[in-house]
Amino acid sequence: MHVAFVHRRGFGQFAALAAHLAQAGNEVSLVTETVDQRIPSVRVIRHRAEPGPRPHSQMARHFGIPDHHARIGHRVAETFDAMARQGQVPDVVIGHTGWGSMMFVKDVLPRVPAIGYCEFFYRAEGADVGFSPDDQPDLEARKRLRLRNIAQLLSLEALDGGISPTRWQRSLYPADIRTRIAVCHEGIDTLRFRPDPTASLKLPDGRVLKAGGPPIVTFVARDLEPYRGFPQALEAAAKVVRRRPDAQFVFVGGNGVSYGMPPPSGGSWKDHLLASLDIPPENVIFAGVVPHSVLRQLFQISAAHLYLTYPFVLSWSVLEAMACGALIIGSDTAPLQEVIRSGRNGILVPFFDTDALADAVLEVLKNPESFFGLRVAARRTVEQRFRLSDCLARQQALIGKLMGSSDAQQQELQIA
Repeated sequence: MHVAFVHRRGFGQFAALAAHLAQAGNEVSLVTETVDQRIPSVRVIRHRAEPGPRPHSQMARHFGIPDHHARIGHRVAETFDAMARQGQVPDVVIGHTGWGSMMFVKDVLPRVPAIGYCEFFYRAEGADVGFSPDDQPDLEARKRLRLRNIAQLLSLEALDGGISPTRWQRSLYPADIRTRIAVCHEGIDTLRFRPDPTASLKLPDGRVLKAGGPPIVTFVARDLEPYRGFPQALEAAAKVVRRRPDAQFVFVGGNGVSYGMPPPSGGSWKDHLLASLDIPPENVIFAGVVPHSVLRQLFQISAAHLYLTYPFVLSWSVLEAMACGALIIGSDTAPLQEVIRSGRNGILVPFFDTDALADAVLEVLKNPESFFGLRVAARRTVEQRFRLSDCLARQQALIGKLMGSSDAQQQELQIA
């Protein structure tokens, strides 16, 4: 069985499934622009990267992204056409729909079942845009958002089905498309991410962080920026350390901007915010981007883990932290509400209320034993709903069902 994955930036959400299918003896390929990692026995086929949008006029600003997505789709289509002419037609294609990569797959391979990964459908209301009081989209922004969905709409009209990682992310798609999108998360390795009371982490300056010492409060994001609540977390940290000078806050993430806008003065949000906040430097550690193994150690020693997000895609990090038994103090926003029940397996506070966030942290640091049940329940939530082996089995079942309905002659996926 030949399974071809399509993702612009490496394996992304398909890494675990691709590795599992390859280990089970299936032929696995990845069609991509860049490679984020290597997986044994998986063939990587790179297509030429297309330059990004080049807006020069009002109309170009509107059509720059759709044009960019169409060009990416053309590159992927050329790649599959070349593979087909060499007798390398896959039995199923699974790809991310967000950048146009899947737009022309069914035109090149009309009889090959194709599944789209449906991560996020842009809307001017009810999601990330307009969530912040100072971010209210005007007419031009609304038009650009609608046009940004062109690639997904064209792709999903042709594809045989889709997968979204959460119910809320699926709910953003148009009603007629939602009926063909299943909800299935990529999965969390609960054998690797698990509680460890003996965990510790040595810092470059020689300090050792561990449970039972000065309390460690953690925050993790791809980049330290408003979409993931970094300003609120840093402001809350300043309030906490005034009353708990022994507390240590560890912020993990880059200084760029993955989502949203840079600070008005330019530079990083970290520098922009620190210029106006009174927070002792000895109480804050900015770790930058760290290896996954270090993240796991931080989750294991964390007295409280802060996870704030606009209504946007759910980060793997919060589920990994829960699997490690970390106590989550999160924002009362979708899709986090789908995972955390406040007072049962974590604590949710209003996104913009830094007083409530600081009070929640202080209460946890004051009475850590009384929150042990929430830690246990957090781990149980991941085991019951997001365990990697279960998610892989569901993904394979969805693929097998789709292939069976598309072509009765297709053979079943080999399952280890």
